[in-house]
Amino acid sequence: MHVETFIPFVLATTLILVIPGPTIILVVSQAVTHGRRAVIPLVAGVLMGDFTAMTLSLLGLGALLSTSAALFSVFKWIGALYLLYLGVKLWRLTPQDIPKRQKATHPSAGSLFTSSFIVTALNPKSIAFFVAFLPQFIHPAQPALAQFPLLGGTFLLLATLNAAVYALFAGQLREHMRKGKIRRWFNRCGGTALIGAGIFTAGMQRSA
Repeated sequence: MHVETFIPFVLATTLILVIPGPTIILVVSQAVTHGRRAVIPLVAGVLMGDFTAMTLSLLGLGALLSTSAALFSVFKWIGALYLLYLGVKLWRLTPQDIPKRQKATHPSAGSLFTSSFIVTALNPKSIAFFVAFLPQFIHPAQPALAQFPLLGGTFLLLATLNAAVYALFAGQLREHMRKGKIRRWFNRCGGTALIGAGIFTAGMQRSA
């Protein structure tokens, strides 16, 4: 692949990723709530979710979502309802003050991984995005199958780094919030953001 094509791909991907969507809202909310130890499972879930969405796109599901209103709606509502569930759950959480020497309690790594994986993988726009975005950077004079691993791998790397930066920042912020009232306020802000993301997802329209 030519450098003249690869560099614009990296820049475009970076710009798209840094804009917070449902996945990043979830990652930040969970990292603020549960601290730095939640970063690894959350980021791993994002990585596997993006990998799954990309794989499904390459297998043809992205094109099918673009033409099937029913299938698009199924993915949309599953993702939206799950975001609403997570938002309400976080909003209702009432944390207590944490003494300086007491370690924060955490949910299992599996539940954190599952939440970020589901939100990332079941976003119908993500699947359709790979169908519309990646082919724009495929050089027609070169074998497409040889270019997809580089482009896809680069996207996954940048998406993982992006999620990790957001999660590490949020997790570090969590370490400085030991008062229950402050953390409760952040939880409700994060819960409201997740509920908003769920409503937004529910209102998404299939591209014509």
